Amino acid sequence: MGQFGTAICESLLEAGQDVLIVDHNEEVINDFAGKVLRAVIADAEDEEALRDLSIGDFDHVYISIGRNVEASIMATLIVKELGAKHIISRAENERHAKVLDRIGADLVVRPEKDIAERIVYQQLHPNITNYLQLSKMLTLADVVVRNKDFFYKTLEQLDLTNRFGVNVILIISRDEKRVNQRPHAQDVIHPYDRITVVGRIENIERLEEYLKKGK
Repeated sequence: MGQFGTAICESLLEAGQDVLIVDHNEEVINDFAGKVLRAVIADAEDEEALRDLSIGDFDHVYISIGRNVEASIMATLIVKELGAKHIISRAENERHAKVLDRIGADLVVRPEKDIAERIVYQQLHPNITNYLQLSKMLTLADVVVRNKDFFYKTLEQLDLTNRFGVNVILIISRDEKRVNQRPHAQDVIHPYDRITVVGRIENIERLEEYLKKGK
């Protein structure tokens, strides 16, 4: 329950989820005892303790241990063996991340690195306001339409699938009053609409470059 674990816990609570937290620090546990479903003083490397907590029955398990790489790896391994459905583990560096991936973490995050990459990426690609990597092959991104060549044209006329290799799955107007959740071929793109597209990251960047240059 360091900074990352606390942020995860608070976000889950805000979303109305039932949360079990485990930490070896009694003071930390006492701070959260009245907020979560259950707060337990235990060692995340203690297999029997985690088994008694029925960790395998939870929908998601977050291993948010920071600098203690060995403890992070052992906790992830134990939770995996206990049958956890989905494991999200925090890594300190690239080697740590590779080990966590190999032993079965479903998602490995490096918060500082991920945030830094996102900030730099959005500075280098100003038309892409948000993005999420869905897999090694697919990325979902929001792109602002600033190119006049796109204004007042239908999706069929723009033909983004054949021209750029992306599919439009959402259109939101500049003032966010119009939200088209199921775009059709005859739907019109207006100035500064935000379109959500899915495709390879290199194709999305190619579209963004076109929008930026206005060619």
